[in-house]
Amino acid sequence: MPILVMKFGGTSVANLERIENAAKKVQKEVDRGYDVIVIVSAMSGETNRLVGYVEGTSKLYDAREYDAVVASGENITAGLMALRLQEMGVPARSWQGWQVPINTTSQHGSARFMSIPREHIDAKFAEGFKVAVVAGFQGISAEGRITTLGRGGSDTTAVAFAAAFAAERCDIYTDVDGVYTTDPRVSDKARKLDKIAFEEMLELASLGAKVLQTRSVELAMRYKVRLRVLSSFEETDKNSGTLVCDEEEIMESKVVSGIAFSRDEAKITLFTIEDRPGVASAIFGPLADAGVNVDMIVQNISEKNYDDDHPGAVTDMTFSCPINQVERAKKAMEDAKAAGLIGYDELIVDTDVAKVSVVGIGMRSHAGVAAKMFDTLARDNVNIKVISTSEIKISVLIDRKYMELAVQALHEAFDLDRA
Repeated sequence: MPILVMKFGGTSVANLERIENAAKKVQKEVDRGYDVIVIVSAMSGETNRLVGYVEGTSKLYDAREYDAVVASGENITAGLMALRLQEMGVPARSWQGWQVPINTTSQHGSARFMSIPREHIDAKFAEGFKVAVVAGFQGISAEGRITTLGRGGSDTTAVAFAAAFAAERCDIYTDVDGVYTTDPRVSDKARKLDKIAFEEMLELASLGAKVLQTRSVELAMRYKVRLRVLSSFEETDKNSGTLVCDEEEIMESKVVSGIAFSRDEAKITLFTIEDRPGVASAIFGPLADAGVNVDMIVQNISEKNYDDDHPGAVTDMTFSCPINQVERAKKAMEDAKAAGLIGYDELIVDTDVAKVSVVGIGMRSHAGVAAKMFDTLARDNVNIKVISTSEIKISVLIDRKYMELAVQALHEAFDLDRA
């Protein structure tokens, strides 16, 4: 039988009624002739509750025991889903990560897949079982300990199973009915996309879109797993949702496919750094060691260059990072200065910024996208603080108060409200 992977997120299995609703969708696919692997998340809010228990017990907790506790949320959902399917007459059983086994690295809380052997689940399909309900987000290390994959790990689990079992498709059921040109809560003209290329979805996910977890899109792109994003709460058919696929499957792409944004950004500037080979490494090495995710980087000649107090060449360095990593970044820079790795006159932090990005594979073959973006923002008096580009995206850092205005203006400028 062809295999289909179906993943249900926390809101889709938040209570028994929603588990039953999800089970009915699984039953429909079984009736269409599929053997189905269902990947489930913990019920909505359950993982946060379990994390709270761990942190309430031990501030400096053992990461191995943390994983043992928080992985239990998915186990409960898997068992309940299998029971519901059995009540509906569908031959199903649940699988915890160690039973498959889902072999992972030993990085507790952020484990990576090593292998997913097929034989045990294939044997059950051969016996007549139609559905394998697998607990997402978890695996087992070489040491035999339960591991977890980090937040959003159930999406990644679903894609990994689709790759391992050569599934026809991986359907991600969530609380939205697909991927939109931008967040409909920011622009009421946002439009659902029928198809989007892996590269575009990866950029949108990494730039702030919350529909799919970034690692899951990376894995899908690497193994050519066709993803479909669709709603758990609506009736669906083969044309529902948004298909995330190879660029070749999309007949004609718009120049820009979507507008992404992130409110939780900060801009950090180091003023008057010595302009010499290795200074960038001396800055960004300690930031990496501190676990700071640096995004946009700009280096420019300092206004103090060659003045009386700075007879040698000096430069200023600006970079952005998530706002919750600012204190970590400041400490890394202060420690590097104290150790004599770098010198700077002043460190300035701006936490009142947002990142807005335009994304589209059509940008590869069309000139003028940057000019149009900058002109649109200028006409709305939105000042650009930092610019970053890649082959298929342009990102700008702006004052946070202008974020929604910028998103709406760019959405209209690039005709994203039109099919």
